[in-house]
Amino acid sequence: MSTVFFLLTGCKKDNKADDAYKCTTCATSPEAKPANDGSSKGIYKGIVIGSTGTIKFDIQNAGTVIKAYLTIDGTSVELTSAITWNGDRAYTAPFTGLLNGQSVTIQFSVGMDGSEPTITSATIPGHPNATFIIAKEASTALIECYEGTYHTTKPEDGTFNLILSRSLNLWGAIARQNGQSETNGVSGVIVNNKLIGDDGTTTMGTLSNDQISGSFKDDNNTTVTIQGKRTL
Repeated sequence: MSTVFFLLTGCKKDNKADDAYKCTTCATSPEAKPANDGSSKGIYKGIVIGSTGTIKFDIQNAGTVIKAYLTIDGTSVELTSAITWNGDRAYTAPFTGLLNGQSVTIQFSVGMDGSEPTITSATIPGHPNATFIIAKEASTALIECYEGTYHTTKPEDGTFNLILSRSLNLWGAIARQNGQSETNGVSGVIVNNKLIGDDGTTTMGTLSNDQISGSFKDDNNTTVTIQGKRTL
């Protein structure tokens, strides 16, 4: 699926996030083991659009388990793979399970050293054209996943999901207008809890505890307002 990146102009304002919100079910420290930092073993976390959700892969992080955990539109599915791990090559495997009695297949691939984790294809009944961002969690860098929405003054509404690492000061997001299949992407850095866009100047939002919120102008001078909460 094609990815179209937001074009940004100068920041106009930030909405203050709800300081009280904390994800009580989310990890507060990395789950990834130090021995797996340079390996395809470990923990991988990601966000999903189509409709909205998160995914986590456990590739023998702390034993022999090879599983994935998909949550989409509030429904959780455990996925398994019969492909064994081999440290001498990249790991590529289909993960399968059942969503509301129907088969789910997600094809996962990652380099031998844990680089470039990718979802190469996905079949999720009721959720066509699913798009993912996946990142490998390091033992020193917790990966956090947020689900949210956006609204513009066009007007336009849609899903805005974001993945970040506070330790690495990096973030990335994908957005999709309601009822459409095209996915937009944007990424950037975190500076003093501000989400700075990939143009290097636009503040798109504020990170406060486990919530993001903010507003900015796009290249068409349209105000875009985002908000989201951490769910993984």
